[in-house]
Amino acid sequence: MTFPMVAVLTGDLVGSSKHPAEMIDAAMQAIRDTAFTIGGWHSPPQDTRFTRFRGDGWQIVLADPAFALRAAVVIQARQIALDMESRIFIGVGSADNLGTGTLADASGEAFARSGQGLDKMGENWRLGIDGDTVRVEDQLVADLLGERMGRWTSAQAEAAAMQLATPARITTLHEIGKALRISPQAVNDRVRGAGCATIASVLRRWEAQKVRDGWGNSK
Repeated sequence: MTFPMVAVLTGDLVGSSKHPAEMIDAAMQAIRDTAFTIGGWHSPPQDTRFTRFRGDGWQIVLADPAFALRAAVVIQARQIALDMESRIFIGVGSADNLGTGTLADASGEAFARSGQGLDKMGENWRLGIDGDTVRVEDQLVADLLGERMGRWTSAQAEAAAMQLATPARITTLHEIGKALRISPQAVNDRVRGAGCATIASVLRRWEAQKVRDGWGNSK
């Protein structure tokens, strides 16, 4: 079955050889859990088919490409909260198939662009995006988001992951504080330091524009 447009996120953990196996496994579990959350952003919910490759590599597919940047940001935030991070490359395009059981044997333009993009990504870059319908402006947004996330502390990333974790609404300071068992003021200090208000605004406007561009596949 051919899918006209999907977004494929391919990533690999940075400096994985320097971390113990249990830290790598915790990071992968965080990505797996976040992938499940991302599937719930779709209407109806979709399986993002999280697949782990070669120990420190991973991949997911989004039926709705308009969620691609938010997905990358939330995944990265969850990892930084664990003192880990990934290089992430988003490929946007068609998919010939989504594999038999995992994405290991999936194929199509989006998969090719995502994998090739990650292979070409420099060691100091954290987020990239490419595809026939991807504009230079989209790539600039990805560059800036990657640079901003690179300055997060683990505490800021933990709060950012929660505040940005759904396209439908921004999680409140009270809700985050209750989950983290800290005061709303402490949460506010973290999300302000992370630049969440600006990032949330950028993501909402980018998603709305991508839907107008015909990227939204959810029904």
